[in-house]
Amino acid sequence: MAAMSTHRAQRPGLAGHRVGQPRRQARDQGPDQARGQAGEAGGPGSAGGRRPGSAGGRGPGIAGGRGPDLARGRGSGFADGGGRRLGLASAGSGTAGVRGARLVALVAAVAVVVAAVVVFATGALGGRHSAAGGTAAGGNGGGGSSGATKPGGTGHGHGGGVGGSGITAVSAGIGLAPGATSPSAAGIAAAMAALPKLSTLQLAGQRVIYSYSGMTPPASLLWLIRHGEVAGVIFFTDNIGTTPADLANFKSVVSRLQAADQASTNPVRAPLLMMTDQEGGLVRRLPGRPDKSEKQVGLSANPVGAATTAGRGAAANLRSYGLNVNLAPVLDVFRKPGDFIDEFQRSYSNNPQVAAKLGTAFIKAQQAGGVAATAKHFPGLGAATRSQNTDQGPVTQKLALSQIRTIDEVPYQSAIPAGVKLVMVSWATYPALDPRYPAGLSATIVQGELRQRLKFGGVTITDALEANGLENFGTTANRATLAVKAGMDLLLCAAEQDQQGDAAMHALNAYYLAASPSARAAFKAAAERVIALRMTLAGG
Repeated sequence: MAAMSTHRAQRPGLAGHRVGQPRRQARDQGPDQARGQAGEAGGPGSAGGRRPGSAGGRGPGIAGGRGPDLARGRGSGFADGGGRRLGLASAGSGTAGVRGARLVALVAAVAVVVAAVVVFATGALGGRHSAAGGTAAGGNGGGGSSGATKPGGTGHGHGGGVGGSGITAVSAGIGLAPGATSPSAAGIAAAMAALPKLSTLQLAGQRVIYSYSGMTPPASLLWLIRHGEVAGVIFFTDNIGTTPADLANFKSVVSRLQAADQASTNPVRAPLLMMTDQEGGLVRRLPGRPDKSEKQVGLSANPVGAATTAGRGAAANLRSYGLNVNLAPVLDVFRKPGDFIDEFQRSYSNNPQVAAKLGTAFIKAQQAGGVAATAKHFPGLGAATRSQNTDQGPVTQKLALSQIRTIDEVPYQSAIPAGVKLVMVSWATYPALDPRYPAGLSATIVQGELRQRLKFGGVTITDALEANGLENFGTTANRATLAVKAGMDLLLCAAEQDQQGDAAMHALNAYYLAASPSARAAFKAAAERVIALRMTLAGG
């Protein structure tokens, strides 16, 4: 991701703080910015013990909130705290006479009796995952009759819409170029076997990375994990801490989250993707290795050996805490000393061949140590000036197509054949490739340039979905939908609110239910790629 997300870095000794910035920006920003950004007004949305979306909550896009396309009647099928479906007007206070009132009362009574009979019969025939499961109190898979409840609220349910989910496995190679191979091929069969067990809401959840604030995960996030609606969690310094007691607590938290993932109510039960940014040097969430920045590695006497040592050290460090994904290495090829990527020593070299060689050495060593690597920020932020930060606002990279392909993409031409498991796509706009959409929202870049031209067969992941670089693309729900349409597999919800991830998941669920057969197949293939990745990683 950008900075301390993927864009700004830590000054030594300032744990969790950006240089010159309070706490976080975009993926790493603090409550003053992240909590109100991208339509997520009002903060966490679970005050008073209510689950996200219950009456009084203020979570993004859930009833009572002001978020993504789902609040105040703009959504598709979410019930408010009183059980009314959003978007449907409640009974008016007209002046009908007694006879009319009695007639209304009689009709209502008959409806209640009929509904009760239907619910009883449905429960007797199908149980919690019956074919009718997703139509009660929430439609579109958002409500349902699961019998399970989120802390302090009514149940999500996993029926997945009228007639049940009906999900069938597809080829995880849908959308990939001929000859492209999956770096997580060993997990594909298990991923395909898991798909028919999922509701559409759980299917959507396989594509969302969540975050939370503080050192204790909220009960609402644990509930989502236990019910198969979470692909993974990203951790920041304020989740981890700095003292020995903090770090011991963090280890315990990671174990607790993975234990929740093994609940019988979760049909997947593959290890969660537990991730952080441990690039080395100034950009580290955890204390310890890798100690050297990418620039220091590139300037060392034995750069390939130093990159290998850094990758090996990053893997050992992350695995000691139970983490299995590192959002590193940065493969950006910087242009000028002191520019955006070079300012905090986050680039190996201004020579694309050197950056390719060292990035690949890091990737191989880290993945050999059991931690998936993430090459970022495709197609490249190396030409970004010091002020061009996609966490802070829209960025346009006015590069010729020949520059992009002969400089910025060169490290990916090496990393992809080496088996890098994830690629993070930039939020900058590249007019030479797509003048309209930022890279992570562009099918031309994700499906055309990365998938077809470079033959990447692994998992694509967005940068922080709340980044100000997407300020022109609406709410979390809208951004999530655009990213999925573009071909992104995983959505990184990094505002440190689990309600942000919940809103993205519901948006994906609604998109899937309304999608064409071919779009549904592509959606399922993306979920299979993510589950396959999870199946190949350790969970503790």
